[in-house]
Amino acid sequence: QVQLEESGGGLVQAGGSLRLSCAVSGRTFSTYAMGWFRQAPGKERDFLAAISWQGNYTYYTDSVKGRFTISKDNAKNTVYLQMNRVKPEDTAVYYCAAKLDAITGFNYWGQGTQVTVSS
Repeated sequence: QVQLEESGGGLVQAGGSLRLSCAVSGRTFSTYAMGWFRQAPGKERDFLAAISWQGNYTYYTDSVKGRFTISKDNAKNTVYLQMNRVKPEDTAVYYCAAKLDAITGFNYWGQGTQVTVSS
């Protein structure tokens, strides 16, 4: 089992920055990659970014490329999502997730943290 706990959400003005954290515990040695997703009210959960467990490979969806950065502190088993130049449309509940291999999807999820961007 892998446990995930997000933090760092809150209210931020458009154009500002916010950093989300995801603390990973449990069977971390079996984790293949970590990801960040978000879900806005009335919409489906969308993928944002992923990072390999070693931290040497990252991938972003086009909508956040250049504004958001995913990173990992291996010593702290914590994954971050640095959000810059935020927009009102970035308002959503943000989730981190873990996957245990290259084939299956993300099957461990945190409880989510709310990010609200005011205009």
